[in-house]
Amino acid sequence: WSNITLNESFANYSEYLWREYKYGKDAADAHNYQDMQGYIQSQSENKDLVRFTYNDKEDVFDAVSYNKGGRILHMLRNYVGDSAFFKALNSYLTTNKFKSGEAHNLRLAFEDVTGKDLNWYFNQWYYGSGHPKLDITYDYDDAAKKVNVIVKQTQSSGKVFKLPVAIDIYEGAKKQRNNVWVKNKVDTFSFSYTNKPDLVNFDGDKFLLTEKKENKTLDNYVHQFKYAGLYLDRREAIDFAAKHEDDPKAVGILTEALSDKYFGLRNYAMDKLDMKKENVRKAVEQQLYQIAQKDPKPTVRAKAISLLSNYDKPEYRTLYMKSLNDSSYSVSGEALESLISADSVAGFKEVQRLVKQPAKGKLGDVISESLIRFGTEESFDVIADNFDDLPVSQAKFEKLQPFANYLAKVKSSDRVKKGVDMIVKFREAIPQSVRNQTDPFINNVILKGLAAKKQAAGMTDQADYINSKLGDKKGF
Repeated sequence: WSNITLNESFANYSEYLWREYKYGKDAADAHNYQDMQGYIQSQSENKDLVRFTYNDKEDVFDAVSYNKGGRILHMLRNYVGDSAFFKALNSYLTTNKFKSGEAHNLRLAFEDVTGKDLNWYFNQWYYGSGHPKLDITYDYDDAAKKVNVIVKQTQSSGKVFKLPVAIDIYEGAKKQRNNVWVKNKVDTFSFSYTNKPDLVNFDGDKFLLTEKKENKTLDNYVHQFKYAGLYLDRREAIDFAAKHEDDPKAVGILTEALSDKYFGLRNYAMDKLDMKKENVRKAVEQQLYQIAQKDPKPTVRAKAISLLSNYDKPEYRTLYMKSLNDSSYSVSGEALESLISADSVAGFKEVQRLVKQPAKGKLGDVISESLIRFGTEESFDVIADNFDDLPVSQAKFEKLQPFANYLAKVKSSDRVKKGVDMIVKFREAIPQSVRNQTDPFINNVILKGLAAKKQAAGMTDQADYINSKLGDKKGF
């Protein structure tokens, strides 16, 4: 179990390799970033990848063995190159087939293929813990025609990481790559220039497993978005622009990102738009309208429709009506929600039409929420079935309160009892490991709250039935 990284880190990294092959590098790099954040947020900095001591074997099935281990393989691939990386993997598998293995077997295979001593890499990443936290400063000296890149390692552990990394220097579209080694608590790398660079980009390949902060300017990020070009280069530029949406250059990054080649960043850019700012609203309106109609990805069209609802313009209702018939439940759901927001009467009329057709995902949610909000008691079967059909999940947990609010309006005792039984069935299906967290809310807030409303309305029989379903008092 100590060497589970040889299974699970590869299982994790194979997800990157498949996405890269099937969907392209941007999709793979987006997955890589999300997995890296999963490790960082797990607060597992004190755990080695290869752990010789653990309380239970289940302890090693975590964000270190999976997320971090996958990122370590990604960095190793970058360091040795694709040809050596895949040849070394083949050598490792061939040499050790039908045997048990440990991380040193992997190291020996890579050393055999590359001719490099990799003890430093395996000691640091496989038999060590944590990750570097970098504070990177770009200091330009126009008089001396020199830029200093100052890299400080700020991790609280005091451990100093050894990092081979590329620093790219841009003048327009022209890039000069400098391969350096970060080895000390503070390293300074100096580069001469004739014309002041438009961008100095640390970790040009965006491979490092790290948390970092940099003192780049908005102009730097404009250049990075346009010319550096990797997924993380563009995402970092979008993040910086989102903090400066009063500046036309920042809004320019965001509007350009709305047409990004990767749909994930088109969606991400829309998420970052501050629609309360008039300058942003004016800059993106026509582009959002075009995206809502023509983007090839349904999730992007859906997001654009959602943002268009901020304009409250009657002329967009035609788009909403047309999009109700989209093959994507995400698009039709956002269109219905936007229509209801613009014209509740027309929107609920469409709800009554659509409720007779198959509806899942966002569309099903909007129909259900609309029936709860506007519907009558005759809508009970649809509302109750929609709730009951949901799997045990956070999404169903979040629908408890709206469903209970609807039951409060229902007068039929049979229907109320049926609805309460559905809530109880969901409560009992929740895994025991989290029941001590969910039971108090379901019993004290949802069921007791509903019983109190029924009691206040003089429906004592219904209130008594609800109270009889409160379950084990030890739960609260």
